[in-house]
Amino acid sequence: MAAFLKLFLLYFVSICFIISRCFGGDPYVNFQFVYSYKTLSPLGVPQQVIVVNDQFPGPLVEVVTNYNVVVDVKNKLDENLLVNWNGIQMRDDPWQDGVHGTNCAIPPKANFTYQFQVKDQIGSFFYHPSINFQRASGGFGPFIIGNRSIIPLPFPKPDADIVLMIGDWYTRDHKALRADLSAGKDLGMPDGVLINGKGPYQYNTTLVPDGIEYESIQVEPGKTYRFRVHHIGISTSLNFRIQDHNLNLVETEGYYTSQTNYSNFDIHVGQSYSFLVTMDQNASSDYYIVASARFQNESQWQQVTGVAILHYSNSQGKAAGPLPDPPNDFYDKTWSMNQARSVRQNGSASGARPNPQGSFHYGNINVTQTYIFQTLPPTTIRGKRGATLNGISFVNPATPILLADWKNVKGDYKLDFPSKPLTGHPRLDSSIIDGTFKGFAEIVFQNNDTVMQTFHLDGFSFYVVGMDYGVWTEDRRGSYNKWDAIYRCTVQVFPGAWTAVLVYLDNPGTWNIRTENLDRWYLGQETYIKLVNHEDKGTQFAAPDNVRFCGALANLQKENRASSINRNMKLLVILLSVVFIALVDLH
Repeated sequence: MAAFLKLFLLYFVSICFIISRCFGGDPYVNFQFVYSYKTLSPLGVPQQVIVVNDQFPGPLVEVVTNYNVVVDVKNKLDENLLVNWNGIQMRDDPWQDGVHGTNCAIPPKANFTYQFQVKDQIGSFFYHPSINFQRASGGFGPFIIGNRSIIPLPFPKPDADIVLMIGDWYTRDHKALRADLSAGKDLGMPDGVLINGKGPYQYNTTLVPDGIEYESIQVEPGKTYRFRVHHIGISTSLNFRIQDHNLNLVETEGYYTSQTNYSNFDIHVGQSYSFLVTMDQNASSDYYIVASARFQNESQWQQVTGVAILHYSNSQGKAAGPLPDPPNDFYDKTWSMNQARSVRQNGSASGARPNPQGSFHYGNINVTQTYIFQTLPPTTIRGKRGATLNGISFVNPATPILLADWKNVKGDYKLDFPSKPLTGHPRLDSSIIDGTFKGFAEIVFQNNDTVMQTFHLDGFSFYVVGMDYGVWTEDRRGSYNKWDAIYRCTVQVFPGAWTAVLVYLDNPGTWNIRTENLDRWYLGQETYIKLVNHEDKGTQFAAPDNVRFCGALANLQKENRASSINRNMKLLVILLSVVFIALVDLH
C-alpha cells in the first residue's frame, strides 16, 4: 500500500508539473458568450437589441491581472461579428484584438475562441462589437481587472463595486442607422440616454413617458462604493453626476489618478472612469443619478437625459424635484477642457506591478517620430459620404493585415499613411502607418470637425500631455505636462482644438487607431500602425491554431477548428492517462 501511495504521489506531482508547463503558472478563466437578438423596449418602444447570453448589457468579465482569459464567442446574429476588448492591451498578441483590419469576422452560426492574457494591467474596461455599427444596438459589457492581493489599492477598499454603462441611444436599430449613414444622412438627435440598458426614471411627466423601466442602485448608508462608469454610446458626450454626492475620481482606463473630488464629470464616447462615492446623506428620499448630453442645445435635448435612482436602504421616499444642474459653461468654453486637464496620474500608487506608476519619466525621453492626425467634417468621396484622417478614408482590406503578412498576400494594404495632413482631394485607401518598434511617438489629434471626438489606440496606453483650442504648432510643446500626465487609451479632442499624447511603441503587431464616435468610425475615420520587432525573426506574426481565414485565403477556412487551449487539454488528458496506466502497471 505504501508503494502505491508513493506512486500516486508521483502521479500527482506529474499532474502539477504538466499543468504548470502548459499554463505558465498563471490561472485560466473561461467564459462563453452567445451573441443574439432580443426584442426589448429600453425607451418604451419595442426594438431589436443585441444581447450577450440573453443579457443587455452583457455579462461582467472580472479577472485578476496576469490571468489568461478564454472567451468562446458564438455568433447567432444574422451578420458577421467581431468583438473588441476595449483597453485590453493584448501584449505581443494582436491576433486577439477583434477589429476588422487584423481579424476575419465570425460568420453567422459560427464561433471563435478569443484567448489572451491581461498582462500587467488593472482597472476598468469594456468589450463591444467592432463592425457593422452593431454597438449601436448593444452587445457590450464591462470588463474589470483587479489587483493581485499583494498589491494594495491607493485608497481604502470600497465596500462594493457598482458598474454603470451609459450612452446615447436610438430607437432605430443599428441596421437602420448604418443605412442612413451609407445614404449620406446624419443620424439626427438620439432618442435618449440609457443607464445599464434602461431608460430614464420619470422625473418629469412631460419629458418622460410612463412605464419605462429604469435602473435603481441599492446602497447602504455610511458605506463607500466604487462606481465604474463606461461611456459605450454612439457620439454624444455626457455629463455624469449623482445628486448631493461627491465623485472622488481614482482611476481611468487602467491607471490610478490623483484623487480629486468633483460634483459632476464630463465623460466622452469610449471612456471609462472610477469614482469613490460615500453614502453620507440623510436619506430623506432617493437621489438622482444623471447622465445628460453635453455641448448640445439644451432646450432641444432635455428629453435626451439618462436618469437612474440611488436608493438608500433607509430611504424615506422617492426622488422628486428637478434634476441636479449640469455645468453652466455657456459663456466659458474652457470649463470642460480645464476639467480634463485636472486629471493627473497618481505617481505614488502601484498599478499591476509593485512599483510606482510615475516611475517612468516620459518627459525626459526624446521623441523619435511625430504624427499629426487631422479630422474634418464628412465629405463626398467617389460619390459616397466618408470621414477622413489626414485626408484618407480608410477601407478595410479584404484580407486582414496580420493574415496577409503571415501568408504573404501582397497588395491588400499599403505602408504609406501620411504623418501629417494631405493637401488636395480626400481619397479612399487601405493605407496604414509604418511605425518604429520601440520608438517614442508624439501624436497630435487636430479636430477641425464641428463635433467633439474621442480617439482610441488599441494595444497601448499613452500620456495625455496637452490640449488646447486652435491649431497645434511646434511651439505648443512648451505647454506640455511632462511630469504627471494621465496615462490612458482613449482621449477627447474638442472641436476646433488639439490634443497631444506621447506613446512608447513597444508592443509588436498591427494596432487600430480610430475615432470612438461610431458614425465617424463607420465612415472611415481610422487607420492602423504596424510595428515589427526585427529581432524576433517574424515569429510575432505566427497565427493561433484557431485562426479564421477570409479574403484571398478564404479557401483555407475550416469550420469548428479546435482552439489551441482545447488541443492542449486533450494532450494533457492523454499524457496523464499514459502516466497513470504506467504507474498502475508498476504497482
